Amino acid sequence: MHNDTTILLVGHGSRGREGNTETINFAAQWRERHPTWRIETCFIEHADVLLDAGLDRAAREARRVLVIPFILNAAGHVKMELPAALDHARQRHPGVEFSVTRHLGMGRDIFAVLQAQLERLMKQLAMPDPMTTGVVLLGRGSSDAGANGELAKMARWLFEENDHELVDLAFTGVTWPRLESVVQRQVRLGMMQIAIVPVYLFTGVLIERIRQQVERLQQQYPQVSFALGSHFGFDPGIFELLDNKVSGEGAAVPMLECDGCKYRAAAEDEHLHDHSHTATGGDAHGCAHGAHHHGHDHGHAHCHHAEPAHA
Repeated sequence: MHNDTTILLVGHGSRGREGNTETINFAAQWRERHPTWRIETCFIEHADVLLDAGLDRAAREARRVLVIPFILNAAGHVKMELPAALDHARQRHPGVEFSVTRHLGMGRDIFAVLQAQLERLMKQLAMPDPMTTGVVLLGRGSSDAGANGELAKMARWLFEENDHELVDLAFTGVTWPRLESVVQRQVRLGMMQIAIVPVYLFTGVLIERIRQQVERLQQQYPQVSFALGSHFGFDPGIFELLDNKVSGEGAAVPMLECDGCKYRAAAEDEHLHDHSHTATGGDAHGCAHGAHHHGHDHGHAHCHHAEPAHA
């Protein structure tokens, strides 16, 4: 790691200040692990330091900026706003090399964190019979089918690794099913205990909302034992995952997968101002190319990677 390189952690941003504070605290702890590294933070929305300012700050007195999207799933923000901001930063700082890793993603590192959380929840439930203990993997939800599919992969891996008869996926917004519907189905199918595993890095408005939902569900189903996991951004596995990205195992590249995408260029202006459209299918990027038109017809289609309402 050269001392002329700045690492820029790009967080999602939360309407609840606690979530952004936790991201900043994470960066501070990561600096303690690597005191010679220059680590900066910024956010895509709902924060004081947003993308443009963060990229400018990172470029100061640096020859290279390594951007790490500190986000679990790549939907509109990673596929659209971040590449656009990088384009503009390269124009403002022609002497600085900007490269970017993939977002955190849903790979073996994150799966190990989720599996450990499920094991802790099972102990909270006094190790009940997994055949009568349902598992609900609870994600943020996006109208990007690819992002939701990544969460579905984690649910399948949890099913493969454990003996639970039911491992279901639920979302807190934008798409379906929602937590209440999944719990209702699991209870109807005979589950006596339900372990809920949130897929969130840090706290925020949605984490508090989930707690309130589970309290209501406990009142609604007094015969069922519930165990609720927590956000996991400070898990040692997350630090290790970022270490690997910096060391090169994360395959930093000049562009993100959608950075040079002609559909992104065509859709960018529309997307940057509107996240309300729902994709119904698409290509490997999750783009529904040619699938969406706005109510006001421009005579051409747009690829949308809309984001949910954020914590």
